[in-house]
Amino acid sequence: MSEFTEEERQIVAYLRESVAAGERYFRAKNIADAIGLSAKQVGVRLPRLAEKSEDVDIEKWGRARSTTWRVTQS
Repeated sequence: MSEFTEEERQIVAYLRESVAAGERYFRAKNIADAIGLSAKQVGVRLPRLAEKSEDVDIEKWGRARSTTWRVTQS
């Protein structure tokens, strides 16, 4: 995970812990609130993490008022 920034490491670690029991759905704001970043910081990084994370599978799931992300273990 050395190619990740500190913020990306925080996000992936949080997601990995959160999906240990199975898939979950997230919004950037909820992740941001849990780890102390802004929703914008998280929202910008999630598409990149979806491509390069091997720990969790991140999939853009739906868009209502904000994007929902489906996260599962890899």
